[in-house]
Amino acid sequence: MALKIIKLISWNVNGINAAQKKGFADVLANMDADIFAVQETKLQASKLTPELENIPGYQSFWSHCQTKKGYSGVGVYTKIPPEDIKYGIGEKKFDDEGRILELTFDDFVFFNVYFPNGQMSEDRLQYKLDFYQAFFAHTDQLKKQGKHLVITGDYNTAHNEIDLKNPKANEKYSGFLRIERDWLDRITQNGYVDTFRLLHPDTVKYSWWTYRFGARAKNVGWRIDYFFVTGDMLTKKWVKEAFIDNTISGSDHCPIGLVLEIN
Repeated sequence: MALKIIKLISWNVNGINAAQKKGFADVLANMDADIFAVQETKLQASKLTPELENIPGYQSFWSHCQTKKGYSGVGVYTKIPPEDIKYGIGEKKFDDEGRILELTFDDFVFFNVYFPNGQMSEDRLQYKLDFYQAFFAHTDQLKKQGKHLVITGDYNTAHNEIDLKNPKANEKYSGFLRIERDWLDRITQNGYVDTFRLLHPDTVKYSWWTYRFGARAKNVGWRIDYFFVTGDMLTKKWVKEAFIDNTISGSDHCPIGLVLEIN
């Protein structure tokens, strides 16, 4: 059987219209991904322009927030036609915020997820924790059926101290709370693998920097964007490369990537 090499990219664009003005289409073309996932699109369906929707060589799929304008939202550009697509996990309170796209391909199920930010209030922190629980209950069912899963996006949580510049100063803030990090511990123990950390166990690299304090220039950042895969993909030796491309600007996040070799 011929070897299939599939390049996947994920990027929280922090408003795709803003990113478009900063060269998003060029980034998409230059990175030449087979599947390119974007989070925090901040779009309504009526505001999705043909220029964004119809990029040559790609099909695109979108899930928009239904509850608030200019908020949340995810999209996927793909050169590989999906066999099936779902716009959520069947739970209205999560699906209405446009946070999940599930695309079934021949070899794996691909999730693009914008996990909630818990910083605004106790209610939003609880919503975030409830979202983790509901989402991974859904993926666990697919995992039990023997599906190979790729779960990418902005998880809005740094897992360990190596994943942010100032861990001690942030341990009481959402994004690095023990109860949030426990979820990443739990999924890791449950057979989901952080591909970047697997291949680069000691590398200090970040994917998000606050716009304040010149944080990006000083590299005072957090690694909160991930490609997790189910462990069976490692057994099959499908995971070839994982990377963070912090040379690309246009958002407060930078793109992250995964290369699969499927035989």
